[in-house]
Amino acid sequence: MIHAVRRLLGQPSGRRFTALLLLLAGFGVLLLVAPRPDVARLPHLADSLGGYAPLAAIAAGAVLLVALVPRTFVTLASGAIFGPLEGAAYALGAALLAAAIGFAVGRVLGREFVAERVRGRLARLDGWFARQSVLGVITVRLLPIAGFGLVSYGYGTTGARVLPFLAGSALASAPTAFGYAAIGAAVSSPGEVNWYAAAPASLGLIASAVLIHRWWRAERQRRLGAMEPRP
Repeated sequence: MIHAVRRLLGQPSGRRFTALLLLLAGFGVLLLVAPRPDVARLPHLADSLGGYAPLAAIAAGAVLLVALVPRTFVTLASGAIFGPLEGAAYALGAALLAAAIGFAVGRVLGREFVAERVRGRLARLDGWFARQSVLGVITVRLLPIAGFGLVSYGYGTTGARVLPFLAGSALASAPTAFGYAAIGAAVSSPGEVNWYAAAPASLGLIASAVLIHRWWRAERQRRLGAMEPRP
């Protein structure tokens, strides 16, 4: 495995970037042909996994997200299997792990190729990603521009820093994790769901709105300051 990674790192940047595009295309084709699971059978999976269920849920969820499966489906399935609170926690763990994997793959396969070719406005955009704080990552994550996995790969090809990216990814995923996990639990066991478990979703949405507003004001002030003439 280590030898294969070293060989990959030794390849020209163009070949590595091509490998990244082929990987994403392969995941896209797999999504079209892969069979869909039976939702009614999902709750029985937790019993069959026993004590390994939490680790298996996080690992499997991360693999699905890396393979470009929509995070909504992963979170709904996690809620259907483990219930609203545990399902949300495992879905968040999977999202954080998948964000780290996608970022690392994008950085290894695509960053050098992108850095060698960005010019003009693209260079300024790349610089914006490099300067991004946690709030900036949250904002991009909440925009409906692409799926969770695809955004992770894309961030890896930019100059973004890994720690703000992971923190922002986790915070942006939290509000919907509780809401979708509660919905998934309700679909599989409608009589057993305490809908107060979905309350963190509304609190998370409010917190996200406040953070985005504060980030927008900070960016606006920074731009106005940059436009002011210097003595």
